[in-house]
This record gives sequence, structure tokens and C-alpha cells, in this order.
Amino acid sequence: MHELSIALSLVEMAEEQTRKQGGSQVFSVHLKLGLLSGVVKDALLFAFEAASVGTLVEGATLMIEELPVVVFCPNCQQEQTPCELFQFFCPVCATPTPEIRSGKELTLVGLEIA
Repeated sequence: MHELSIALSLVEMAEEQTRKQGGSQVFSVHLKLGLLSGVVKDALLFAFEAASVGTLVEGATLMIEELPVVVFCPNCQQEQTPCELFQFFCPVCATPTPEIRSGKELTLVGLEIA
């Protein structure tokens, strides 16, 4: 379960930034998670809770914004969201769309600290 190692890294980064800012506690951690990131949201939420025990992050909420898959259609010359998660065809013209523009993200975007 690689979600645990990701959760441990999130906790470590949150603690480091909190200490740099002179904070004493983290209230929430904000994360952007692409649907193609390979991370299972529920597993990450569970792992985050376990990883934060005994840290400045204990009791904090992990806020996850799930990002859709966005591909670039070479025929339409536009970004499109495929109809199916793993079928990379333009929903407008059915052209194969190998260029993924969004959906692989795993980004820590913010912290709420005290």
C-alpha cells in the first residue's frame, strides 16, 4: 500500500512547513489528486490518519480535490475530458488522444495551521 508512504511524506512536509511558520498545529492539509495518479483516495485518507498520530498534524483533515482526466485532441485542437477513465479517445470526434494534460497530479497545495 504505497498510500502509507505518501501519507507519511505529507505529514512530514506539513510538519516542516508548520515549524518554519512558527505554528504549533495543523488543522487541514489540502491536496490535488488526479484520477490517473494511481492513488486510492480512501486508502490515502485512512493512511493519513494513521501516519499523523503523535505529530503536529494529528487530528487534521486531509482535504482532497479530485482532478479529472483531460487530454488534448490533435484533430479538434482542444482539451477534452474522455467519456471513460482509461479510454483516451476524443468524446467529440473519436480521435485517439495520447496527450494527457491533466489527471496525474498528486500535489500538496496548502495547509491551515495555528
